[in-house]
Amino acid sequence: MMPHPGPAQQPSPLHTSVKRGRPPAPISPDAGLSHRAWLEPVRSTVFASGLTLDDLVERSGYSKTRISELLRGNGYYPCWEITFSVTRALGLPSRPLRRLWAAAAREASKGDDWIRHGIRQVADDGEEPPLPYQAFTDDVQGLYTDYARAFLLTDQRARWVVSESFDILWVCWGDATASDNIHRYAWRLLRSRVMTRAPRHRDGRPDLRAAVFSTREVHGHCAVPGHLVVLTELIDLFDAITRLPDDQMDVAVLQYLCSTPHTGIAHVLGIAPALTHAVDHHARAAVEALLTTATPE
Repeated sequence: MMPHPGPAQQPSPLHTSVKRGRPPAPISPDAGLSHRAWLEPVRSTVFASGLTLDDLVERSGYSKTRISELLRGNGYYPCWEITFSVTRALGLPSRPLRRLWAAAAREASKGDDWIRHGIRQVADDGEEPPLPYQAFTDDVQGLYTDYARAFLLTDQRARWVVSESFDILWVCWGDATASDNIHRYAWRLLRSRVMTRAPRHRDGRPDLRAAVFSTREVHGHCAVPGHLVVLTELIDLFDAITRLPDDQMDVAVLQYLCSTPHTGIAHVLGIAPALTHAVDHHARAAVEALLTTATPE
């Protein structure tokens, strides 16, 4: 096991030359969704820090070739030891990255023994989450999970994507807190992770039609004559919602599929309550127009 420099030996990436480093080569198309979940913020940090590959070689102890392969997601899936060394050199938190790394290792068909062995090679338990981060995620977790469930259908898949999003948010917490609107920043992150795994229409839109079968309206009318008419109408409604612009679709999903009041929607999306009402008004008008216009699949 190669030794890892302690915190005192790791200068912050902020104390580098003001010139930005050259962006790494594009991520390999073979890198999966879970692999990209940790690789993309790591690459963004490398570019923003101004560190070069030579800097990372000096700080991590690994060769330029190994680090280049890691940053491209190329070749074999990297072990935790080199991943930890590079990300620690960047000043990134190890605990959320380790969870993201382990999920991507399973995606790459690595066994649990391989994952456990890799983690044991690094004598680092990770850090506790920042208290503001913990308070923020506790506050939004319920609505985030409701939104994810509307697209992903099961509690397990919804909770998994929310947990993944929160780990990425922790990795990017400095950027999130420096943004103009932390709620908006975090929502866009969650939304992007949900959409990468949501079922899709052939035209690329998310497919909400299966969510109809988990709604109260369907359960309440399933034994009533005419329930097929109700079912068809809901399918058409949910399909029309996915044709809306992103902000209108999010408001519609939160309100009509997740039963979230306007105040809750405004809070979780990071927008003013008055704007929530305006977006809802436009979404209703757009859905009505879509439902009265034949739209071929």
